[in-house]
Amino acid sequence: MTPLLESEEHKSLREAVAAFATTHPHTTNAEDNTRLWQAAAKLGYIGVNLPEAYGGGGAGITELSLVLEELGAAGNPLLMMIVSPAICGTVIARFGTEEQKREWLPPLADGTRLMAFGITEPDAGSNSHRITTTARRDAATGDWILTGRKVFVSGVDLADATLIVGRTEDARTGKLKPCLFIVPRDTPGFERRPIDMELNAVERQFELTLDDVRLPADALVGDEDAGLLQLFAGLNPERVMTAAFAIGMGRHALAKAVEYARERTVWKSPIGAHQAIAHPLAQAHIDLELARLMMQKAAHLYDAGDDVGAGEAANMAKYAAGEACVKAVDQAVHTLGGNGLTREFGLARLITASRVARIAPVSREMILNYVSHQTLGLPKSY
Repeated sequence: MTPLLESEEHKSLREAVAAFATTHPHTTNAEDNTRLWQAAAKLGYIGVNLPEAYGGGGAGITELSLVLEELGAAGNPLLMMIVSPAICGTVIARFGTEEQKREWLPPLADGTRLMAFGITEPDAGSNSHRITTTARRDAATGDWILTGRKVFVSGVDLADATLIVGRTEDARTGKLKPCLFIVPRDTPGFERRPIDMELNAVERQFELTLDDVRLPADALVGDEDAGLLQLFAGLNPERVMTAAFAIGMGRHALAKAVEYARERTVWKSPIGAHQAIAHPLAQAHIDLELARLMMQKAAHLYDAGDDVGAGEAANMAKYAAGEACVKAVDQAVHTLGGNGLTREFGLARLITASRVARIAPVSREMILNYVSHQTLGLPKSY
């Protein structure tokens, strides 16, 4: 099946998730969010991409992104789906030890445990090569000792552990190389502080401090010498899932605007009959559909094992979806006029939320850098 056309199985999954999401109360607090997460997990939606041998659905990022998109279209996006099953679950499933898989994948799949992901640092921004969180071996015990800081880490208070990206020194070259570590929430020296965000989201953002955090040797995920490969194995699904998050949000805003434009009557006709209202909404729909096609392509490439092709497509999908989402939300608010800023219609909160897809997990400018350099072969600007 090509990514241009959905299989009957995928159509059925989309319909089932949409039906589930529209009958569930909108999540406005952590308790509602947890209930939604657990209900979705019970139906197999949260762990749909994780291996069947460990309690998952045995499908891929294609199916997981579909689930998140439909939840978002119903107004109930679950941000931690990007992090827990898509990034952390994927990395552990692909590179974790058998013990790590047995410990983490079943509870990640059934919703009883969550995992956060810490990569961004105050001074590193989008440059993963400048990460300063370091991990060194204790020669006497074999333990790892982590020191550093992370910022804009989602849902740390909800997560049982955080997958931390650190750097270790290559004994042969002396250069630092990325590695991934599972850090349980209550590990001594692992401190979190909420960041005061002007963002109306259930999942809060945190700054993390790792002050000589001591971890056992088996906290390392995968091969110490394959950290970059493992890192991007998680970042490509992150971009695909961020695209799904954005497309779902854009669809939700557009649906509200279309409903309003059909019913709101001025001078004896619905405002949707006027091209100045109808055409921008049609354009928003087209942009969202185009972004979805690229997202589906990226997901299919990733699930097929083409990490290089998936990297290009995932970045493009994330870029297109972020732009389409912002435009759809802006046009939806504009269509409703003053009503678009009221709590009753629930669109005003999306004005800020929609910008997240433009700047996280990587900014649109860095994606343009990637495409101009990697795809077009233009000289690197940095």
